[in-house]
Amino acid sequence: MKFRTLMLATSMAAAFAGPALAQDDGLVVYNAQHEALTQAWADGFTKQTGIKVTLRNGSDTELGNQLLQEGAASPADLFLTENSPAQVLVDTAGLTEKLPQDILDEVPATARPSTGGWVGIAARSTVFAYNTTQLKETDLPKSIMDLADPSWKGRWAASPSGADFQAIVAAMLSLKGEAATAAWLKAMKENSVVYRGNTAAMKGVNAGEVQAAVIYHYYYFGDKAKTGENSTNVALHFFKGEDPGAFVSVSGGAVLKSSRHKDQALAFLKWIAGKSGQDVLKTGTSFEYAIGNGADSNAALPPLSTLEAPTVDPASLNSKKVTDLMTAAGLI
Repeated sequence: MKFRTLMLATSMAAAFAGPALAQDDGLVVYNAQHEALTQAWADGFTKQTGIKVTLRNGSDTELGNQLLQEGAASPADLFLTENSPAQVLVDTAGLTEKLPQDILDEVPATARPSTGGWVGIAARSTVFAYNTTQLKETDLPKSIMDLADPSWKGRWAASPSGADFQAIVAAMLSLKGEAATAAWLKAMKENSVVYRGNTAAMKGVNAGEVQAAVIYHYYYFGDKAKTGENSTNVALHFFKGEDPGAFVSVSGGAVLKSSRHKDQALAFLKWIAGKSGQDVLKTGTSFEYAIGNGADSNAALPPLSTLEAPTVDPASLNSKKVTDLMTAAGLI
């Protein structure tokens, strides 16, 4: 049995590996996803195929802009992001390979862009994390747009400088238009308390520094799975009703035109979007949603089908316009 397993791994590696792979770092991934999650994907793929994967970690914005600067000279084979806008930026610049249909078909049409230049690999839901000692369910806003009301001044928090929050604003822009989004951001400048990072914002809610915060769901579930010390007084409110506040942000994976190992890169991306990669989300501790067709997410999460998220073409999420609007509002 061991001999047959070894032969299988060797044959899979031979099917994908070319001479160049023996002389370099294998597949080079510009990784803006959580390092532990992508490392688990890389380790699983390498174990199955023998193909080495090297991660170069950074943020969505940092690595997206780096790829724009490097262009065709980039050493990267793949780009993995936490949110969609950075993928849109790189895709719009013409730096991604149009993916074959068999990879795109690993996920629903709502979890991939209309361009076909990348594919969804995971997802995270927008939530309103609130302090249960300060707010009751009847006190909670029906829509994220309600946070523009003066009654919410000084009561809610966010991390506007982060790619997570900017993806939420990008969805609002796509759903509500520029005028409504600009007005909401102007009110946010007056009403919100700024934290650096979603974890810090949730800690602020838990400590009673602020009543609530707009974050992504997995910060809460990840804390609960550990000590729970940063979420003891916190509960999550899901806006639902296809509200902009119910936005589910798609993490993306792309193969770059600069790749010198395109066959292997496509194989890795298909592996991530397929059953093996999505099972890592089900059994691991990232608490991000699995989005592959028929894939199950971690059992601790409310089912993705119950979130009533709005339908947003990931290709429409415009990071440049968002940063312009947020800069004009004085938020970044």
